[in-house]
Amino acid sequence: MLNKLFRKLNKDNIRPSEEFEMVLSDNLNETVEMLLKIIGDSNDIVQRDFKIASSESAALFYIEGMSDIDSIEEDVLKPLQELKPEGMNEPKDETLKKAIQDSISLSEIDIFETFDDAILPFLSGKSLLVVDGLAKIIILGTIAYENRGIEEPQSEVVIRGPRDGFVENIQTNIVLIRRRIRDPNLTIQLGKLGRRSKNDFAIIYIKGITDESLVEEVRYRISCIDRATIEESGTIEQLIEDNVLSPFPQILQTERPDKVAAFLNNGQVIILVDGTPFSLVAPITFEQLFKSPEDYYDRWQIGSLIRMLRYSAAFIALFLPSLYIAMISYHQGMIPTTLALSIAGAREGVPFPAFVEALLMELTLELLREAGVRLPRAVGQTIGIVGGLVIGDAAVRAGIVNPIMVIVVALTAIASFAIPAYNVSITLRMLRFFLMFLAASFGLFGIIIGYIAINIHLVGLKSFGRYYTSPFAPYRFIDLLDTVIRLPLTINKKRNDSEHTADAVKQK
Repeated sequence: MLNKLFRKLNKDNIRPSEEFEMVLSDNLNETVEMLLKIIGDSNDIVQRDFKIASSESAALFYIEGMSDIDSIEEDVLKPLQELKPEGMNEPKDETLKKAIQDSISLSEIDIFETFDDAILPFLSGKSLLVVDGLAKIIILGTIAYENRGIEEPQSEVVIRGPRDGFVENIQTNIVLIRRRIRDPNLTIQLGKLGRRSKNDFAIIYIKGITDESLVEEVRYRISCIDRATIEESGTIEQLIEDNVLSPFPQILQTERPDKVAAFLNNGQVIILVDGTPFSLVAPITFEQLFKSPEDYYDRWQIGSLIRMLRYSAAFIALFLPSLYIAMISYHQGMIPTTLALSIAGAREGVPFPAFVEALLMELTLELLREAGVRLPRAVGQTIGIVGGLVIGDAAVRAGIVNPIMVIVVALTAIASFAIPAYNVSITLRMLRFFLMFLAASFGLFGIIIGYIAINIHLVGLKSFGRYYTSPFAPYRFIDLLDTVIRLPLTINKKRNDSEHTADAVKQK
């Protein structure tokens, strides 16, 4: 019964967030009363009562910390208070409007006739002005809150390339993209997401290059989102991806404006969300997750070599522990005799089978990695290095694992860090345990079964209607030229065929 009562009280106290059906009044006191009823009695909302031209009562509302106080004082309050009372004759409504617009030296002044239109800009940090005798709400562009400076993204460091990265402000991020693409066809469509949070988001594409059906699909999927709050772009990613059960990322996330510009030129769609530096790129193929912007900044031989190293690293990160388990447990005859004797000598005295050894070391490594990420940067690096060395050495001395297993696990960890996309690295880490279990159960046959199962899943996977494994399956020879091997720029002149771009030629 008490729960029912509390639910009723809470329901009664919840202010409407979508529509404010109250009608505006030209009486200042009534308007202020209605406003306070809508925005509540939060302590960070400041109300300044004053008189315009020493005669007309007015009230200015702003949110402390989100509005520029100096601008409010100098550009709004001071000019309005110093207005001459002459000329304030009938019709009062139009005279006041014109006088306010002429005296305030702000570039952004909007006048609304409903609370529903005015409240959202106000909650975004703009100031709200109501005047006695004026049945309108004036919104003033006085937004000013602290932003993080533009820095190099920590999650996508490059040796050669620009050092700027996205920040949490969507307008700054749009400017960073516009600086790189000064094409009038660059289209930026803004909107709001979240029934209560009202997050700003932007869909960005280049008209004439991007397939219009793709833009419509992205727009449709986002419009279907009906969620109270959007915490981060990752929330949108999970709500609009094709297959929520797949461990593979179907949308790429990046903090780099140069990478986003390259994807836009390739005919893909970008989604930006206010409050996060991570942008979303759709659609995406599996091979694009292994590319880095600096592949195209260095000579093609260097880019090709690094790409081959990344594919090799992905293979090691996924298969090496399971191959070791299978060889040690079932297929000792496939190991050269000298190496087999060396492994047998190293494993002497170890009480666990190879699978348990690998599982213990992999779990320890995952714990060290997670602890290193969560701790402060300086401490985290120390914990990672010292923890890895001390625990590895102690485990070998205690006879829990053999030294070769430590080498296998360390090599696997280093290989997983060589993959540019962090979310793919995590996916391979998860699948590694799956393959280790199959290797311990069925040996090499288990690994082959796992490999086939992963490929069957990947071939059927799509990203916004595009095949995830393109250009390998379906096979597209032209697109294959820019996958493992990076061709010279003078030869690679066309955009990927799999993107169905309206303009296939990117270089003449």
